[in-house]
Amino acid sequence: MNSLPNSLKATILGGLIAGTLDMTTACVQVWLRSGVTPFLDVVVRVSQFIASGAIGPEAFNGGKKTVALGLAFHYLIATVATLVFYLASRKLRLLVNWFIVMGLLYGVLVYLFMNFVVVPSSKIVQRATPTLSARLIAMLIIMFCIGLPISLIVRRFSK
Repeated sequence: MNSLPNSLKATILGGLIAGTLDMTTACVQVWLRSGVTPFLDVVVRVSQFIASGAIGPEAFNGGKKTVALGLAFHYLIATVATLVFYLASRKLRLLVNWFIVMGLLYGVLVYLFMNFVVVPSSKIVQRATPTLSARLIAMLIIMFCIGLPISLIVRRFSK
């Protein structure tokens, strides 16, 4: 990985770390709410839920293929979020200089974009409107598991 340009290193590492942190917290949340065991079944459900954004409710009957599709979409989204932050940081140096605050704010922006643009335009079937506390918890997760790690990684590869 040493021969890769810093932009690619930051993008790949940011996508992998932020994607893994976010997937882990999503799975733990679902596991705590549903009590489904084994934990691998939770990973399957969460991944198929993500895939349902593209193919609708039939994703839950798609087996390993829709699990793989959901995971691919999830990591693609995290990687694109990293790339966007990296590219913005080339013009707006305050993103790197104030990396903690900017990372947390970026997490808020990612949350808003995903929940008010991406999800509503997807094929995900929403059961009910999330409560304010559920939205706040989800936003905090995105702030600390997506925004902050991305900003830390971009800062690391911006020196």
